[in-house]
Amino acid sequence: MNALVIDDEPLIRENMAEILRADGWAVSEAESAERALSLLQSGRWNLVFCDIRLGAEDNRDGLIVLERFIKEQPEARIIVMTGHGSAAGALDAVSSGAYDYLMKPFDIERVMEISQAVRLSLERQANPASASETKSSPVYTSETDLVGRSAAFVEMMKLVGRVAATSLPVLITGASGTGKEVVARAIHRRSLRSDNPFVAVNCGALPSELIESELFGHVRGSFTGATSDRRGLWEEADGGTVFLDEVTETTPAFQVKLLRALQEGEIRRVGSNSTIRVDVRVIAATNRDVEPAVREGHFRQDLLYRLNAVTLRLPPLHERREDVLPLARHFARRVTRPGGTPPDFSPEAIELLEQYSWPGNIRELENAIMRAAALCDHMIRPEDLPERIRSSSQIDAQVAGRTVPAQTRSADQELITLAELEARHITRVLAHTGGNKQAAARILGIDRTTLQRMIKRYGIDSDSTPDSSAASGSSV
Repeated sequence: MNALVIDDEPLIRENMAEILRADGWAVSEAESAERALSLLQSGRWNLVFCDIRLGAEDNRDGLIVLERFIKEQPEARIIVMTGHGSAAGALDAVSSGAYDYLMKPFDIERVMEISQAVRLSLERQANPASASETKSSPVYTSETDLVGRSAAFVEMMKLVGRVAATSLPVLITGASGTGKEVVARAIHRRSLRSDNPFVAVNCGALPSELIESELFGHVRGSFTGATSDRRGLWEEADGGTVFLDEVTETTPAFQVKLLRALQEGEIRRVGSNSTIRVDVRVIAATNRDVEPAVREGHFRQDLLYRLNAVTLRLPPLHERREDVLPLARHFARRVTRPGGTPPDFSPEAIELLEQYSWPGNIRELENAIMRAAALCDHMIRPEDLPERIRSSSQIDAQVAGRTVPAQTRSADQELITLAELEARHITRVLAHTGGNKQAAARILGIDRTTLQRMIKRYGIDSDSTPDSSAASGSSV
């Protein structure tokens, strides 16, 4: 079985090749797009690791290679590698046909998992898919509203990329303000229905007596004010996608009719005796925990099973703190006038933004940045941020001090800031792991990139104990 490693960094390329050879692959290496395209013509490849940036400032060279391999050898498992990863990049790569998406630095264990999974898949294949059976892939584009590179968000976006090409119903769960409609639109844009309408309906905003008419339409005379026949939003979305936001806010009576529309692919306008065939894909969303709603009888269990063929959970912003600054800069650019320079962020403002819990999630962050950008003078400082954000770290530090049992504090013990407490805890964890940052990140419940940034922010001397992951070569 043949593997190809494409990367312009010799050390990474050689290490990857060595790992794959040790796992039984016949490995070739390419240091440039030209060399990779030459090897594309000279052999068949089962597994391809391809860096997106091949010595260029943009992604053009890597994308050319990716698109050519997907088009000419669609049976190859292509893993995109990048040191400048993002959730949008993961979504684009997977929906374009990539098998997986890795952000540097990544663990050797992850490479081995991919290698073994691909080998097992190939061994089980009785009839490899032919190129003629594979649909052409969409252009590798970027999603402007999908900003982030945290591990939780990237993994979720990879799942979005895989489910987009299907017609399965999708249930998106997540707290208010996490971007459920943005993700729903991303699924639609990457589906085979992308040329047809995307119709969004906020079920919680429609009165219960009107929601059936709004969705399924009505005939003249069916109720007071129905002076003519009217198509519903379900028919408007024929061939496309219906997004049902806050679907758990609907009444049990309407849920019965929604279930029939999903099961039978047909609807009946209010006041009509005839049915209409409609082909739509349904993406539903809720900010509630659905299981308790089912147990309490507020939501039908059979409808839940029909809607959640695939369930996507959007992580709240406090679970993806490494995405706060990229999102903040994205919103700052959005409110900047055309041709203008977006404001920068002071280190103190960045620290406040990353420490705040963001109960309102991305929507709250967007509003805070819009306010700050309007008040600042080319630099967003703490005083430009809302008071709740400025006072949050002080309150957290006071609470942390109060929760220390009185008997454990000596009379002359100095209360420290939350930042100092966090720095000390990180230092202790690093000492416990012998300097192994990957192990420390797992204990702390964050990813390695976030840990590295916190080490730099607090000036922790992580070199005093060698990083065992680097010393043993356990990461690439």
